[in-house]
Amino acid sequence: MTDLVERLVPDELWTLFRRVVMPIEVIRPQGGGRRRADDRECLAAIIFVATSGCTWRQLPPVFGPAWPTVYRRFAQWSRERVWARLHRLVLDELGARGELDWSRCAIDSASVRAAKGGH
Repeated sequence: MTDLVERLVPDELWTLFRRVVMPIEVIRPQGGGRRRADDRECLAAIIFVATSGCTWRQLPPVFGPAWPTVYRRFAQWSRERVWARLHRLVLDELGARGELDWSRCAIDSASVRAAKGGH
């Protein structure tokens, strides 16, 4: 595993991620085929795309899996609500350690005009 992958997905984050996404073992009865792309490499690539602003197609090959594989994994994890569950888990972990500072919390809202003459 490259240094870049380990920097983007440190062991502590990887441990939390594994609590949300269990490893998948691919069994092909006919044998052969390619090995499944590593989840940690895919997660690192997704984090890189999200934080760097590059497009999926610009993903550097240093991560291992090709961009279509990384994008498919991102889409799959999005459908499975992995990001929401991981976010909640990280907040729970930080809260349990007393490392959340709610004094810097921001709440977003929307205002809608009331309809005239209605109840």
